[in-house]
Amino acid sequence: MTDILEKKQIIETDAEQISLPGFVRLVKARKKLFYVVMPIVLVVAICILYSLPRYYTTQTSLAPEVENTSISGGALGSLASSFGIDLNNMQSSDAITPLLYPDLMNDNKFVVDLLRIQVKAIKENLPPHTNYYTYLTMYKKKSWMEKSLESMSNLLSHEETAVKSLEKIIPYMLTKKEDGIVKDVRNNIRIDIDKKSGMITVFATAQDPLICKILADSVSEKLKAFIIKYRTSKSQKDVEHYKKLMAESQAAYEKVRRQYASFADANNDVIMESVKSKMEDMENDMQLKYNQYTAYNTQYQASIAKLREHTPVFTVLQGASVPVKPAGPKRMLSILGILTFSFFVLLAGIISKQLLKELK
Repeated sequence: MTDILEKKQIIETDAEQISLPGFVRLVKARKKLFYVVMPIVLVVAICILYSLPRYYTTQTSLAPEVENTSISGGALGSLASSFGIDLNNMQSSDAITPLLYPDLMNDNKFVVDLLRIQVKAIKENLPPHTNYYTYLTMYKKKSWMEKSLESMSNLLSHEETAVKSLEKIIPYMLTKKEDGIVKDVRNNIRIDIDKKSGMITVFATAQDPLICKILADSVSEKLKAFIIKYRTSKSQKDVEHYKKLMAESQAAYEKVRRQYASFADANNDVIMESVKSKMEDMENDMQLKYNQYTAYNTQYQASIAKLREHTPVFTVLQGASVPVKPAGPKRMLSILGILTFSFFVLLAGIISKQLLKELK
């Protein structure tokens, strides 16, 4: 019975300490601790946050041509759309549907190709013909913490730390340093697609606002080139195939035509039946070659029309603009958040210590 009463008194005492007046008393009693710790936290937070380089973000949006299909219309299409399902994408015969375009950033070759983008800066005087790879390896700003960690990693690593030429990079056999650069590109560039509308949005982040815009525009152009190449690859092969057949049939027709003309000129006054028969055979052969050439020419023109039909058209809904204000880091908000967090951590430590003291 006595133990129960003692525990009840401890709980009542704890409840009294945890109340708002109890908080105030605890803070006043330990105010020297707050006076010492909070300025230290403030100085450390300022040193860390103000060493982080500013970065900018911009975006551009594209609307690709969408082929209408019968299944997407009517009540079924409306019902599927309400659940965020695009039936056009589901019934597409393409191996790569538009929903998979963002996954291109997972491909090393596509990302390494982005390193060849020529960049210019507003805040820094870059040499002419500077590509994105050179900018990331030589001109990108780093915080002192990042530099320290990189130096320690280079000391512990046995790999070659010298910067390679971009032409020597093998996309699917990257070194540790090259893999870090590729990851940096993936962090700076993002491709999103709206499942309902099919709108493609490219986001780009960089330390310079002009580089940010150049990246967004260049990535959107490379993405369009990839989509066009993929969507028209079969039609392009058909065009090349029929072009080759047309050229071969034209050459065969021209050869037979010259032979016929030469034979006719040489035997113009000859009335022998054998000569006339051979001339008729040559004329028939020439007509067959001409018909074949005409047929292949028709197929060639049809394949060109099909290629144009399958070539997607893109409409720029939102062009990438040079950002005016940096997107981050949010220094003042971060400092305020760190100070608030530190205050409550100290307060929690003081309360825990007080509770343990009461329990003893």
